[in-house]
Amino acid sequence: MFENKDKTPLSELGEFGLIDHLTQHFKPQRSSSIKSIGDDAAILDFKENQTLVSTDLLIEGVHFDLSYVPLKHLGYKAVMVNLSDIYAMNAEPTQITVSIAVSNRFGLEALEELYKGIHLACKKYKVDLIGGDTTSSQTGLIISVTAIGKAAHGKAIKRDTANEGDLVVVTGDIGAAYLGLQILEREKAVFKVNPNSQPDLDSYSYLLERQLKPEARNDIKMLLEALEVHPTSMIDISDGLSSEILHICKQSCKGVYIYEDKIPLDPSVIATCEEFKLDSTTVALSGGEDYELLFTIKQEDYPKIKANPNLTVIGHMAPENEGVHLITRAGTKIGLKAQGWNHMES
Repeated sequence: MFENKDKTPLSELGEFGLIDHLTQHFKPQRSSSIKSIGDDAAILDFKENQTLVSTDLLIEGVHFDLSYVPLKHLGYKAVMVNLSDIYAMNAEPTQITVSIAVSNRFGLEALEELYKGIHLACKKYKVDLIGGDTTSSQTGLIISVTAIGKAAHGKAIKRDTANEGDLVVVTGDIGAAYLGLQILEREKAVFKVNPNSQPDLDSYSYLLERQLKPEARNDIKMLLEALEVHPTSMIDISDGLSSEILHICKQSCKGVYIYEDKIPLDPSVIATCEEFKLDSTTVALSGGEDYELLFTIKQEDYPKIKANPNLTVIGHMAPENEGVHLITRAGTKIGLKAQGWNHMES
């Protein structure tokens, strides 16, 4: 979604000229970034900390649609997707690398917009862009971001350490990003039929922002430290609540009970589900792209979090042989399945 009428051909700059142009405003903010862009490899110095690395790939036509996703928002979101993985380890992201493959329909101005979003994300979350790669593509735009982070020894939290009886906690609210996508897809379909239509999206602003410009939960690590709560396991909600809790259950060899009436939903999610004739619980369980954090805590830590508006207890871990279940509002026990985003499905 970028009007690129007078585009500057990328061939005018060449690969290294393009890199220099797009990264000229990225200045190191971290003392651990000894050497960033401009050499064969970056040099980082974390001294006493453990280093964490995560990477994600975003492909046009699979993960995003440029008919309604602004390039600046896409650049910002590409960074958020990766920072969220680092925060989901109870760690602090410090650097990223960005690699892109572009077809000849993209000019310099389009990539400038993309990198404006990347730059905004780096500046806001205080991470350094330290390298990457550029190449051509026959199929559109491909973005690969790798995030690097640090955690003190013994502080990184994994998925395989949940215990029986632990409480299951989720940050914020979930389901909004999926509905934002449904709204965008609906308006795209309307536009195809009537290009002169002017959509009124004011009432959907929260849902659209959650889809187009999500924010990674960089506040939760500090919040939990202030509350003196150390999660026993953690994951971010990128592929849907049901998929993520199943990851924790599988890797921790545990069962779980999730309570439908405890799942946090924004009022706009409930209202829009009614409009679209969708079940709000299904949307919350399977929607994905919320980038909230899902984690477990010991029962004795419940008094420390119970009054915090950022955190909601939605269930508890159980022995593995009890299985993975949703307890409905009517008290019925239903088996949970991973019905969220499947990266291998078309």
